[in-house]
Amino acid sequence: MTETPKIAAFTGGELHILPSESKTKDVVLALPVSRLLVKFVHVPAGSEETPEQISTPILKELSPFPDEELTVSCETMHENEDGGKVVMAAALPESAAADIGEKLDEAKLNVVRIDALPLGMMRALLPTLGDLPDGRVLFAEKSPDGATLIVLDSGEPVSMRALSDDCNLKHEAMLSLMDAEDFAGEKPLVAVVAAGMDAGELADFAPVRNVEPVSVDAALEGVSARTAEPGSLNALPASWREVLEETRFKAKLVRRLVAAGVVWALVMSVLFGVPAVYGFMTDHQNALIKEHRRSFSAVSEMREKVRVIRKYSDHAGGALEVMRAISEMMPDEGDGFTVTSWDFRRDEGLRIAGEADEKSMILDFKDSLARSGIFTKVDSPSVKQTKERYSFTVDSSLAEPEDAQ
Repeated sequence: MTETPKIAAFTGGELHILPSESKTKDVVLALPVSRLLVKFVHVPAGSEETPEQISTPILKELSPFPDEELTVSCETMHENEDGGKVVMAAALPESAAADIGEKLDEAKLNVVRIDALPLGMMRALLPTLGDLPDGRVLFAEKSPDGATLIVLDSGEPVSMRALSDDCNLKHEAMLSLMDAEDFAGEKPLVAVVAAGMDAGELADFAPVRNVEPVSVDAALEGVSARTAEPGSLNALPASWREVLEETRFKAKLVRRLVAAGVVWALVMSVLFGVPAVYGFMTDHQNALIKEHRRSFSAVSEMREKVRVIRKYSDHAGGALEVMRAISEMMPDEGDGFTVTSWDFRRDEGLRIAGEADEKSMILDFKDSLARSGIFTKVDSPSVKQTKERYSFTVDSSLAEPEDAQ
């Protein structure tokens, strides 16, 4: 009879294993969202493609390693009345998991399944909250790996994203809500639940409820419960699956080769004497030096990849996100308000020029920019009257990452 696998999390750069009496080396590994590519996807009814086939190109567009093959896993969230369904698609890019593999090798563990740690956290947290208002709820959860924002519609996730420690929480929350609206339609936000973090600035969106954070062990208990359910997420990369299948065979082979190597070394030492042994040891040390150089180069390359990922994974100050946020603040063109130019520079800020029938519309627009929380400074608009209209220019400065709260 196969033993139940252990349950572990990789958080804060270390493995945390749920206490268990099991002696098996097999483990279900839960990872934070910052380590995974996650996206909620609509699968139409009668589709000839599997959810994984539909989701793979979507996740590839999100991956910082576009040339790497992804092993995509999908978990069905719910099925629609028309026969379609909503799935959560996830994948682990192998190029971003080298440190995870090292920790697993040190612990001599074999990963049989990879799950998302926030799903276990939500499984443990929701029963403690009592009756939440029916509707859209935003969860903000703090962990050693940063913050995670999860948007639920009637208890079902529709958006999930990881945040860096230096991000603008209010801005990121707005982007998560926009993502949920794009995916599941427009709904009012009825509550914000903050676990282990100060989310008072989100009170502008909905009432904030502060709760105690979920412990890692409690979250892993939730992951353990999910493991017993058929169809649960498994983002295990293809190469890791192959290693899992070959591990036992390789372990036996290595033990036999080591024993044979010891016998061979003893025989050679007798036949060729001490000089030959010294030559063998020298060659061995040279091989170790070469291997160390290769390992050093691999680590340096990985650090450079991580630096590039961190640089380009922060979309908070990107032109598209800023345009999407500000476009909702502008009056309709038919109301007498027209934008004639848009000059966005990430390191400098944003200049908007346009015309309006009334000066009050320009001042209201400037106040909306100041209240949005996107900019550190919004200058008073430069307004000129031309015939029957007013032309204006508004300059705004974007928040620098180190200044974001």
